[in-house]
Amino acid sequence: MTDKSTVSLRERVKQPPAQALVNAYYAPAISNGVKYVFPHEMRVHLAHALMLADRNIVDRDDIAAILAELLRLNDEGPATLQVDYLQEDLYSYVESHLIRRLGPDVGGRLHTGRSRNDLNVTSWRLALRGKVLDVLEGLAALRGTVLRLARDHRELVMPGYTHSQHAQPISLGYYLLAFADVLARDFRRLAGALDHVDRSPLGAGALNTTAFPIDRHATAASLGFPGLVEVAYDAVSSRDDAHEVAAALAILMTGLSRLATDLQNWNTAEYGFIELADEFSSVSSIMPQKKNPQGLEYAKAAAAHVTGALATVLACSKNTSYSDVNDGVTALNVPVLDAVERTRHCLTVIEGILATLNVRPEAMRTAAAVGFGTATELTDAIVRASGLSFRKAHNIVGRVVRETIEAGRIATDISPEDIARAARGLFNLELQLAPEVVANALDPDKNVRTRTLTGGPAPETVFAMVERRVAAMNEDSGSVSAIRRRIAEADAALMERSRSFTRICDRPAGR
Repeated sequence: MTDKSTVSLRERVKQPPAQALVNAYYAPAISNGVKYVFPHEMRVHLAHALMLADRNIVDRDDIAAILAELLRLNDEGPATLQVDYLQEDLYSYVESHLIRRLGPDVGGRLHTGRSRNDLNVTSWRLALRGKVLDVLEGLAALRGTVLRLARDHRELVMPGYTHSQHAQPISLGYYLLAFADVLARDFRRLAGALDHVDRSPLGAGALNTTAFPIDRHATAASLGFPGLVEVAYDAVSSRDDAHEVAAALAILMTGLSRLATDLQNWNTAEYGFIELADEFSSVSSIMPQKKNPQGLEYAKAAAAHVTGALATVLACSKNTSYSDVNDGVTALNVPVLDAVERTRHCLTVIEGILATLNVRPEAMRTAAAVGFGTATELTDAIVRASGLSFRKAHNIVGRVVRETIEAGRIATDISPEDIARAARGLFNLELQLAPEVVANALDPDKNVRTRTLTGGPAPETVFAMVERRVAAMNEDSGSVSAIRRRIAEADAALMERSRSFTRICDRPAGR
């Protein structure tokens, strides 16, 4: 048997890595490998080992011994590995462990027909796939809460804003319905990114596959992948899977941050529309009256981190050669997974905030009534009643609003006489509107109820749209569950087959 002391992963270089490189790169890389991909890498090893036996590339007894040791290591965890940080990645220590336990002639066979290049990108894809599924499930939960609240508050009138100014009356349900559609698009974007992540690079080798008759489709199936990153060079050189996930997350978190900004404004005394539950609020160390919107501020900060992660992920690959390179292919793994984790937590926080939100209907209705958001409907009412052009009616109402504000009055104080006076002053027209026409136009509830066009805020329109979106959301959730089942079934089969295979091995470990 070959002396295992002659087996090395640094045979091309004479000197150990510099301590500066160990501190800056090797140690963090190994720690991140342990943190993020250890269980995933173990499954890659199991799948590859079984395939080597099935294809008669490595002796079945040797594979059985390797599998037994891999299963033991998987159960005992990465603390079993003897890490000295003189090698650059987690796999190096897994292989060293196998050689120490089984000897170089057996332990050294696992890497047959494989490179660290395809091993690493496969392990990190597995980690990313699982985390993205977590986010999709959190996104579905938030969509469900938003749609429920949209249905429940479809008659709760509030001001709609443009440019942070009162624009036209809407309902809180209508606002939330609009945001539910943002979340639905976020779901589709992220699901599309997941589809690109969910492909197996394993078997690509360093960049041009291998002359060993391996079965890439078999290992893909064992790992729950529905297909391959087929071209080997592409498999080890491209990381647009991570780029796309990071981009989808940044877009998602930008939307959540905009929602959080509105909620934070509405939570102030100046608006008084809502109040955050105590569970998502904090206090001041000096000002006893304070109830700070901690959860919302967290969400906005998390969005900044995720947006920054997108810039980092893209910058890692920018200006790198299109090939397997650490900066372009490997360095972006941790930033994108950190972005996934932050997004997952943020979704949970926002869902909790909305589910426990204390809504103040009277404050919303009052603001909608007094803030001149009904001026557009008043203009339309003049057009319908008098036959004036919209622009002339717009000028008349514009003067009425200005004079009402200057007089220190509110929108509901506008009278038919105010309108008639403005019409005479601007166009020398006699314009007499019935009091009920003006009153109806200035009523924010009636404003909302008349908007029955497709996509409008009328309660019955909102209800119908919510129902359709709930059905679509359930279908989306079903697609995530199907992927979960596929992965779980593949994982269970892989572990069971690995355990069964080891029973043919009678030799003790380390023979």
